[in-house]
Amino acid sequence: MMSDFPITDTTYIADRLDNQCDWFERKASWNQSRYKWLRMAEIAAAALIPVLSSVPADRLPPLAQWLVPALGILIALIAGIMGLFKFNENWVQYRTTAELLKHEKFLYTTRCSPYAGEDRFSVLVQRVEKILMKENATWTQAASMTGTDSKTSAPAQDGNTAALPATSPTGVN
Repeated sequence: MMSDFPITDTTYIADRLDNQCDWFERKASWNQSRYKWLRMAEIAAAALIPVLSSVPADRLPPLAQWLVPALGILIALIAGIMGLFKFNENWVQYRTTAELLKHEKFLYTTRCSPYAGEDRFSVLVQRVEKILMKENATWTQAASMTGTDSKTSAPAQDGNTAALPATSPTGVN
């Protein structure tokens, strides 16, 4: 049910700005973790190939002879997964958005320009929503380019980890 009263700055900051900032920080950390773990596995597999290749085949147990091709397959799978899910790009984009949101909140709470005037709350809302709409446009473009299934690709915005119907990271369709 919609309220007849305008939203206050405290409510907006808590329910929208802080919520979105927290979401982007969590997702940046999650994507960073996935990217680094997959990259380390890829590097380790690639480093093992020349070592295993230098051992004569007759000195390896039959099962170990499949290690080099298996490591090659693992490297290809990791590269495919990283290309599909774009963990590195998402990490950087989500971290950038989180930092932009924190920056706006800091300027607002310290009453620095552009938040020194009477209309400071209106300016905050406009600037934050512009950041979120830009992120939404970036996400929508990336999802359409990769053919991502938008019904399962975007997580919930309210802290709930259950999948939401077709939403972008900013919760806007």
